[in-house]
Amino acid sequence: MAKISKNRKAALAKADLAKEYSLTDAASVVKEITFTKFDASVDIDVRLGVDPRKADQMVRGIVTLPHGTGKEVRVLALVTPDKEQEAKDAGADFVGLDDYIQKIEKGWTDIDVIITMPAVMAKVGRLGRILGPRNLMPNPKSGTVTQDVAKAVKEVKAGKIDFKVDKTGIIHTSVGKVSFSPEQIAANAAEVIATLNRLKPSSAKGTYIKSITLSSTMSPAVIVDKNATI
Repeated sequence: MAKISKNRKAALAKADLAKEYSLTDAASVVKEITFTKFDASVDIDVRLGVDPRKADQMVRGIVTLPHGTGKEVRVLALVTPDKEQEAKDAGADFVGLDDYIQKIEKGWTDIDVIITMPAVMAKVGRLGRILGPRNLMPNPKSGTVTQDVAKAVKEVKAGKIDFKVDKTGIIHTSVGKVSFSPEQIAANAAEVIATLNRLKPSSAKGTYIKSITLSSTMSPAVIVDKNATI
């Protein structure tokens, strides 16, 4: 029989992990049962009633969290020289083109988001084998391939994230940090859920949102009542 860890025992003493909570209450519980010495991320997992193998049921989208992600997002802008100052003024951490493409080809991926322009995608496209597995490849659907580079950089810095259903039908994304208030975490989570509802495929049958849980980096999952308000 597997031993229960000290932290899990402490979590079980503080909360009923079989109970369904409202978003705000679930966020409060996650804060109570997180014992890390660092400011852990808070994640939401939403199991959807879709078949990701079918193209018309692939759920993917972008959302701007009202309270941001709580972490400093390192942005690389791969742009032409005439757009470099625009990207820098908007807050991009790294700006350039050929020099950074060469760095990435040599293995450098110390970034969180790459924003680029349609005109240079031919060059960026050859980085697919490196960036794809790390979810760093720019994509027009996520707003990271655009002519309005400054707007894209500002949105990412402000808390814009993109998500995609995985092969098991689950959306997994961060909605803040444990240092956030329960209300901030709940508001961010509610924005993700509202966006998912707007993206419901017309071909999806039966129950669309099957389950919702909140957890921190190293905490057990807390079940959210799908029908509860914030």
